[in-house]
Amino acid sequence: MNKAITEKFEYWLKNASGDADLANELRKIAKKLEEAKKNNDSEARKKIEADLDDRFYCELEFGTGGLRGIIGAGTNRINHYTVARATQGLADFVKSRNPSFNKPGTASVAVAFDSRHKSSYFARVAAQVLAANGIKCHVYKDITPTPMLSFAVRRLKCSAGIVITASHNPSQYNGYKAYGSDGCQLNLSDSEVIINRINKLDLFNDVELADFDEAYEKGLITGIDSDVIDDYFKSVKARSIHRNICGGSGLKVVFTPLNGAGNKPVRRIFKETGVADVVIVPEQERPDGSFPTCPYPNPEFKEALELGLKLAKEENADLLIATDPDCDRVGLAVRDESAVGGFALFSGNEVGAMMLEYICRERRVSESMPLNPIAVKTIVTTDIAAKIAEKYNVQLFDVLTGFKFIGEIIGNLEKKGEQDRFIFGFEESIGYLAGSYVRDKDAVCASMLICEMAAFYRRTGKTLVDAREQMYKDYGYYYHDTQNIRFEGQAGAAQMKKIMDNLRRSCPKQVGKIEVVGFSDYLNKTVVDFRNPRTGPKSTGLPKSNVLKLVLEDDSVIIVRPSGTEPKLKIYYTSIGLSMSESVNVQKRVKEDFTRLIGV
Repeated sequence: MNKAITEKFEYWLKNASGDADLANELRKIAKKLEEAKKNNDSEARKKIEADLDDRFYCELEFGTGGLRGIIGAGTNRINHYTVARATQGLADFVKSRNPSFNKPGTASVAVAFDSRHKSSYFARVAAQVLAANGIKCHVYKDITPTPMLSFAVRRLKCSAGIVITASHNPSQYNGYKAYGSDGCQLNLSDSEVIINRINKLDLFNDVELADFDEAYEKGLITGIDSDVIDDYFKSVKARSIHRNICGGSGLKVVFTPLNGAGNKPVRRIFKETGVADVVIVPEQERPDGSFPTCPYPNPEFKEALELGLKLAKEENADLLIATDPDCDRVGLAVRDESAVGGFALFSGNEVGAMMLEYICRERRVSESMPLNPIAVKTIVTTDIAAKIAEKYNVQLFDVLTGFKFIGEIIGNLEKKGEQDRFIFGFEESIGYLAGSYVRDKDAVCASMLICEMAAFYRRTGKTLVDAREQMYKDYGYYYHDTQNIRFEGQAGAAQMKKIMDNLRRSCPKQVGKIEVVGFSDYLNKTVVDFRNPRTGPKSTGLPKSNVLKLVLEDDSVIIVRPSGTEPKLKIYYTSIGLSMSESVNVQKRVKEDFTRLIGV
């Protein structure tokens, strides 16, 4: 173990006394290391030192969305001290942006948390830091969906917002998302300012921390009242197009919140919009940060839906709806007797495209479509959206991956008084938003609209499976798949960087025996058309981001980017054919060859 790691470990042993769990964790590690040295157990010592290296080789990075990491002791972990330091940096930023800040309570921040381990504790720590800095903290009293935090920031006119969550990561993770006064995740420039402030702070000596009870008595910490929550649900229901269609439709839904924050809010919106026949997956109903029945609680993947699918089949349900732990993403399976297990899983691309068409078509019919409507998707999300938008004369924007970029489009519209032009935004990773009442994806609203869409088609004698098939017939059979390749620790991060550097330096001429005709480098903000080399590179027109895109001669697309929240490389594949089987076969060949080309 190198000297720098040893010094950091010893520094934490000496100073991390403010959190009993962390202090105990560090003492246990020190004791095991001492025993391994004493017993001359080289294997045990090697494992402990490797663990310490991973804990201390870097600081948990505050990215554009905040923090996310494994819970535990160390600079590369999320814990009392990394949360407190991040909040101190945010507090300094808030005070600097409020020139009239001259007494406690002048500025305010909203805080929410989900069902994960230590979420409520980290929310409490954040509130203590804010209060110590004279910033009023509005805290949700119970576990709360992330979109409700975005709503509270705007409704309470806060300077910023914090939600403690690691979204759909495994149970050993937690995280910290920071929001601006617009209710949107922090933009790139504000994130950079806060990161610089955080990096100047010592974890143990430069953070202010108030006594929670005293701050509560002084009014610097306060609970968020029910009127804010009620206003949120009113705003969600306002996004409905056919508001009474679910009542009496006969629609039967199995719902699972995957032991997260969606249980009460989604059930409330179902009740208030007439979705009466709802069965809850009992093992996944109550909040539980261990996620005992789905170690990876991501409703995008079938593994997390196994219990729900089993119950849906037993109940002969029409739909299975699943929300992730912080209830900003929603997964969908639809009864389909021709599918294995009797249910077809719908991808985020499919649900998003179908919701876009439903909203466009039905708002035209109901004459509720605004003038010059706008929809937004991320660059890794299906291009079916472009064809739908063209059909209904909707302007479509492509933005970088991350829902904050969709939120920024809404914010720019709001500055011009045109926020009602925004009708829908979505990303392939099962995140959707209809309307400008929040600035983040919202699984409560999406769950409502999915049921409404299903009830609408049911009235016409169709299922969502039928509607999906019609969409493919109308716009082409798009097949999308995402490859997630994990790269753990310091060595993994280096390997990911090498793959990206190699591709950036030398783009393959062919993939799967299909010519590469276009290459976009979003880090260098360039787009190259190999078929017209004389025109030279064009600009992406987007902020810098470590993303690469390859366009093949048959319109297949490959997009590669390191995940911003997990140690993995994400590769998005799209192929288009005259049938789904044709698209699948093309993509299989492309995927196999590209995986070989990058050496994984």
